Amino acid sequence: MAEHPHATLVRKSYDAFARADLDALRGLMTTDVTHHVPGSHPLSGDFKGQDAVIGMYKRLFQETGGSMRAQLRNVFVDGRGHAVALHHITAERAGRRYAEDACQVFRIVGDKITDIDECVGDIDLDNAFWS
Repeated sequence: MAEHPHATLVRKSYDAFARADLDALRGLMTTDVTHHVPGSHPLSGDFKGQDAVIGMYKRLFQETGGSMRAQLRNVFVDGRGHAVALHHITAERAGRRYAEDACQVFRIVGDKITDIDECVGDIDLDNAFWS
């Protein structure tokens, strides 16, 4: 059985992120995409529009010296425009190491990502790492 197109879209986004291919990521999103990042650190908040989202991704790569990795573990879809991606994140920043399981909830319209809600297991850990 073929994979659902929404799961394929999410997998493509993780592949593009792993390659730091920001142009490919841009092509997978609507122009008014929003990425919601939990916490109270400098990289948390609501990033609205492709430029803001791509800018945040650039900053993730810069802050971690390119060490940030998101290992996709699984994708679940509902067939109605929602997908949940489970992943394991690793990164190094300012002499600190970060490793955590997390997920992202995607909203998809047609063949584009319109909204990403990031969910983490330990917000305090995130705040400490990114602050």
